Amino acid sequence: MSTRLAPLAGIRVLDLTRVLAGPWCTQNLADLGAEVIKIERPGSGDDTRGWGPPYLRDEAGNNTSEAAYYMAANRNKKSVTVDMATPEGAELIRDLALRSDIVVENFKVGGLAKYGLDYASLKAINPRLIYCSVTGFGQTGPYAPRPGYDFMIQAMGGLMSVTGEKDDLPGGGPQKAGVAVADLMTGMYATVGILAALRERDRSGLGQHVDMALLDCQVAMMANQNMNYLTSGKAPQRAGNAHPNLVPYQVFATSDGHIIVAVGNDSQFRNFCRVAECTELAEDPRFLTNPQRVMNREALIPDLAEIMLTRSCATWLEQLEAAGVPAGPINTLDQVHNNPQVLARGMKISMPHPTAGQATLVGSPIRLSDTPVEYRNAPPMLGEHTEEVLRDVLGLDAAQIAKFTNQ
Repeated sequence: MSTRLAPLAGIRVLDLTRVLAGPWCTQNLADLGAEVIKIERPGSGDDTRGWGPPYLRDEAGNNTSEAAYYMAANRNKKSVTVDMATPEGAELIRDLALRSDIVVENFKVGGLAKYGLDYASLKAINPRLIYCSVTGFGQTGPYAPRPGYDFMIQAMGGLMSVTGEKDDLPGGGPQKAGVAVADLMTGMYATVGILAALRERDRSGLGQHVDMALLDCQVAMMANQNMNYLTSGKAPQRAGNAHPNLVPYQVFATSDGHIIVAVGNDSQFRNFCRVAECTELAEDPRFLTNPQRVMNREALIPDLAEIMLTRSCATWLEQLEAAGVPAGPINTLDQVHNNPQVLARGMKISMPHPTAGQATLVGSPIRLSDTPVEYRNAPPMLGEHTEEVLRDVLGLDAAQIAKFTNQ
């Protein structure tokens, strides 16, 4: 067994975030070994604690107070309840910031200044502090004061313009993604930014401000669609489940359901045609190369769609896999979490929980050979670690803790 410490062991994170983008970032840091102290409002805590049903269930099948949404993004953290609106609460959080390496917050721009918890105030007492702000539109620009939510950012940042069926087909029109991808990607980019600032601090000894905006991240994650527009001058449109740059790369109906066929190169297309017993299409000058198939999509896809209807999902998947053609089923989440590959990779985990007995959670996808992710604590109950943190981090005695916690 490795004796090496977790990558972020010894790093303390003060988490002033709620909902998803910020907590997703701080859960990443916690999984990598950082001590993450989550500051929550007394009595209510993170908004997502109440975003149910469904709720975590105990061993008897009864609902606990913990919403499933909250459980998704708060593993490995410590919960401390503090009212930052009081002078005493704000001072306590400043004391924690003085003893922390990283602060992550997602308040409106300028919202923490009145409590003395903005970057300038905390930098003055802790120059080594890495301070990450997560907002809808960033700290600068004409939209900076506006609130930002994932759904509206998916729309403003272009994702909904390319997601959904074509406007002239049944069910056509703009469509958001099935999960809050703008929040999640911002959480991931924030993690990267924080780790970069932490590495730079090793050289300079100084912290810095990491300014993360949902809109920036949504624009960045448009990836090839961005470049399709920037190189052609033509804004991409919705194409349903088809790919703008690859053909065939989409959903096909079979005799008993639907599967994905994801042909990524010309060799795979030839193999596909061999399996589908339509080698004449592979030899057709219109379809010899991927650029030709993209240009002649409307001529090719109807023929392929008719062929795909002749066999079952299971038959197609078995035959295409044997031929090295990427294809897959469209699984529901019950099928996902019982998939042998998902189970073999440890993506479903169980952790002890104070009210549920055991909590079944999704594991981290990060695989490190010698310093693996550690699952130390289930998402904490509201205020579960208040006394522990006040005692062990701030050094308060029992009387001081009692005075504070009884307010």
